[in-house]
Amino acid sequence: MSRAAPTAVIFSGFFLLGNLIILWGILLPDMAKDLQMSTSISGLFFSLLSMGAIFGAVMGGKYAQRFHFLRLFASLALVETLLLLLFSFITSWQLLLPLIVLVGMTYAVMFTVGHTLIARLFANKRAAMMGLMDFMFSLGTLAAPLWVVVLFWVLDDWRWPLRFIALGLLLLGFYSLYVAKAQPQMASKAEHKGSSLSYVKVLRQPLFFLMFLVMIGYGAAEWGQGNWFVSYAADGIGIETEQARLLLAWFTGGMVLSRLGFALLLRWCSPAQLMLLLASLALSGALLLKLSVGLPQLTAGNLLLGLGIGGLFPLMLATAMGMDSDNGPVLSGIASIGTSVGFQFAGLATGVWAQQAGILNAYWLVPLACGWLLLMILLFCRRLTSLTASA
Repeated sequence: MSRAAPTAVIFSGFFLLGNLIILWGILLPDMAKDLQMSTSISGLFFSLLSMGAIFGAVMGGKYAQRFHFLRLFASLALVETLLLLLFSFITSWQLLLPLIVLVGMTYAVMFTVGHTLIARLFANKRAAMMGLMDFMFSLGTLAAPLWVVVLFWVLDDWRWPLRFIALGLLLLGFYSLYVAKAQPQMASKAEHKGSSLSYVKVLRQPLFFLMFLVMIGYGAAEWGQGNWFVSYAADGIGIETEQARLLLAWFTGGMVLSRLGFALLLRWCSPAQLMLLLASLALSGALLLKLSVGLPQLTAGNLLLGLGIGGLFPLMLATAMGMDSDNGPVLSGIASIGTSVGFQFAGLATGVWAQQAGILNAYWLVPLACGWLLLMILLFCRRLTSLTASA
């Protein structure tokens, strides 16, 4: 039976999720101005988003296998639609805070379901297909700054981009329900009903605990950049907001290229070698962004950071799933939790730091996160190499 329709559901969903997750950073200056949010409140906003994502990743990793994946994915898309529509009508920043927790929870469960379903449907080419799936996610992050700029020419209101994404998720939810009904055999093969899986048992293995530490650095670097670069460039360096959004597209574009092409490099590099190469590119790009102010240097720094960051998540997760495929949902949950912890730390720490010393100084968090990322990947790769050799 064809796997094309379920794959189309997940790939389309990841494209929309990529748009959604980067929108918060793109829209933050307008949201903060409209709703009178201080920098510390902006940091809390991102912190609560990541807290919701952590809780959603935990629940998704433990319990998602008890449900029909495609129907669960459809239900979550419809819930996210409702949340975004509510979000687009609020007039006080206090109301943002509980809603963003629910948005993060729903997003994280969808993310876990998507990774697990694709990993099971394409077990023989897991790394390549997960790379393509995350490529769709990055394509969404690349598209968002561009179409938001164009939309603002016509509708200069931060609420409208959220309504457009809500419409896309609504259509996705109905399409997912249609696919689940049309191909019940294919959908049910991806289910794994039974007892819930254990995070503690998996995290007791040093390799997977190191993966968790890697993902903390990854989340801090990716979302620190995605959520704060526009503010850093506009408020710290003095670049026009529209120009800053276009510069951010080089970062998301680098992520797209990395996730699309990293699997080709596996012909010549081992996963460990490739992860070290990507992490080194990310650190180089982050330092270039912080130590320079010219547009060419900022463009190159965004591109290098995106190229380094982009392929790491699918490569790391596919490598881990290859070591323990039975615990795929938990491994996806651990990766999402680690990313969300890093996201939370980056959001809160940057907001508080910016409140005390300004965004120009607080942006140092991105290079520091990339340094942590490279160190943890070095330890992960050493452990992976020793396990592979002993096997």
